[in-house]
Amino acid sequence: MIRIFFQRNKCIGCNACVEAAPNRWRVSHKDGRCTLVEGEARRGGQLFIARVGEDEREANEQAARNCPAGIIRIEG
Repeated sequence: MIRIFFQRNKCIGCNACVEAAPNRWRVSHKDGRCTLVEGEARRGGQLFIARVGEDEREANEQAARNCPAGIIRIEG
C-alpha cells in the first residue's frame, strides 16, 4: 500500500499526472486543475491523500516526477 499526497491548491493544470496515471488523475472542467481520484481532502481542501495498491506505484511515481510544480509526493 502506498499513499499519494497532492497539494491541489498549487496545481497549474499541466495534465502531466493525467498522462502518466490516467486511472488515478483527472482534470477538473470547473477550474482546469487536476484532481486525485478518490483522494481525501485535508487542510481545508488544500491537500488530498489517497491510499492505493502497489500496482499503481510506478505510474504515480512517474506522475510525481513529471509534475513541474512538484506537488505530488508518494510514500510507502
